[in-house]
Order: sequence, then structure tokens, then C-alpha cells
Amino acid sequence: MGFIQEFKTFISRGNVIDMAVGVVIGAAFGKIVNALVANIIMPLVGYLTGGMDFSDMAWTIQKADPETGKAAVSIGYGMLIQVTIEFLIIALSIFLVLKVINKLKASSERLDFTKKKNAGKADIATPAPAPEPTTQEKLLGEILD
Repeated sequence: MGFIQEFKTFISRGNVIDMAVGVVIGAAFGKIVNALVANIIMPLVGYLTGGMDFSDMAWTIQKADPETGKAAVSIGYGMLIQVTIEFLIIALSIFLVLKVINKLKASSERLDFTKKKNAGKADIATPAPAPEPTTQEKLLGEILD
């Protein structure tokens, strides 16, 4: 089998296509969450904390020195806070989706188990119906009556 044919077989598998769709949807969802956090949640948190802008928060190790031209050395932890909030929202969303999926799988498995259990009982408890009498048996029955 040639390289191109193997690649076509690999790409046409359902799992690879599902995974690609998941990656695209995940990237789009990440952009939505990023916009939500940056434009709605963080401004609200800033308002509640007295106008604090988290994206500018930093710990300055060394201040800038204009005489020597040295730039300031600082650790910006504000963006870390913002990205952590984004991560927590995405993780919570994934958790909730997986919880619903697992609950649906469990109820489906219970339903299948109950169907199999009841099907086995129905076969054992219900006797087979009596066969239909033949024409000869019907005539003999009428003669006896």
C-alpha cells in the first residue's frame, strides 16, 4: 500500500475526523471564553475591586534606569490570573459536558440491562401458546359435541 493510500485510509477513519472537529470546536470555544473573561468578567472584577486592572499587575524586581538605559525587570502576574480564570471556565465547561455524557451512558446501560433482564424472564415465565388444532381435530371435536 502506497503512502498516499495509507494517508487517505488514516484520514477517512471516523476517529480522526471526530478529533479534528473537536480541535476546531475547542479552539473556537477557547476564543469565546477568552473574550468573555477579558471583556466581561475581568472588568467586573476590576470594578468590584476599586478599578484594579489585573492585566497590568506586575511585581517589579528592578526599576527602569533612564540614565543607563536599562529597562525595568518585572514579573507580570496579572495575565496569569486572567489566563487561570479562563482555564477554570473551560475546565468547568468540559467537566459539565462529560458529566452529562456519562450520566446518559449510565442510564442507557441500565436500560439495556433491564431490557435484557426482562426479556429473559418473559421467555421463562410465559408458556408457549398451544398449537392451532388441525382440520381433522376440529371435525372430530364437532362430532363429539
